[in-house]
Amino acid sequence: QVKPQLERRQNRTYPIFTAIVFRTQVVAGVNYFIKVQDDDDDYVHLKVFQSLPHENQGPSLVAFQTGKTRDDPLTYF
Repeated sequence: QVKPQLERRQNRTYPIFTAIVFRTQVVAGVNYFIKVQDDDDDYVHLKVFQSLPHENQGPSLVAFQTGKTRDDPLTYF
């Protein structure tokens, strides 16, 4: 659900968009930190916020970091 949000913000399309690993942080909802493969050797780190269920809102792309590799650690940002 966040792929179109990233594509709009980057003004490009991603032919590959595969989540590799993720971490969570519980706040007033949940922050997801996700490492996504976006090309053969390129990765992007996403910070996605999912609000509490009673708010009836989908996941929202908060921030992202491009130019990552498979070996870059997934950290909170």
